[in-house]
Amino acid sequence: MAGYYTVQEGDYVSSIAKKFGFSDYRTVWNHPNNTELKAKRENPNVLFPGDRLFIPERTLGLESRATDSRHTFVARLPNLKLRLVLEDCYEKPIAGAPCILQLGSETRHLKTDNIGRIDETLSPDIHEAILIIQDDQTAFSNLEIPVKIGNLHPVDQLSGQYARLNNLGYFAGEPGDSDDNVFRSAVEEFQCDHGLKVDGVCGRASQAKLKQVNGC
Repeated sequence: MAGYYTVQEGDYVSSIAKKFGFSDYRTVWNHPNNTELKAKRENPNVLFPGDRLFIPERTLGLESRATDSRHTFVARLPNLKLRLVLEDCYEKPIAGAPCILQLGSETRHLKTDNIGRIDETLSPDIHEAILIIQDDQTAFSNLEIPVKIGNLHPVDQLSGQYARLNNLGYFAGEPGDSDDNVFRSAVEEFQCDHGLKVDGVCGRASQAKLKQVNGC
């Protein structure tokens, strides 16, 4: 039955769509009742707990074909991608490094490209992964690095600003920490590195740059 769904922590549109039986997230995301949310969030993979997403009725697709022949139907569905860029303590790419990516019960062996990037296709029911870099040239070798999928909040939310700063190595702390100076210092360092006004306030210009540099 059609209705509104309240977004929970870790939800993204592809995972919600699959939960309600849709193989293509665009059927949900592009529904006219979601126009306002789509304009507000822009990215279907970056939602905020409490957002309301309209879930339409599922409908059957009908195709007319002759009954005395065999027919092949191909569903062209969008791929869901996990994209990570790995850098060392000196902001140099961890390039050509063998890695293990654990996605639930599945283990993938892969290698970063020349800019330290990993680009892997995911199933829309995955919410957590573990990355292990197997390269003795980095201090992060053999560490189990948890990856939360769907947990990045929009950049206009304080929690989204903390997460992006931490992702980029600015060590902002966590939302709710008693020492706001840690967050302010991280913002100032980011602003200084990217030619922004250094005031420690994560306003619109700083948010836009954070979103750009983080990748979403």
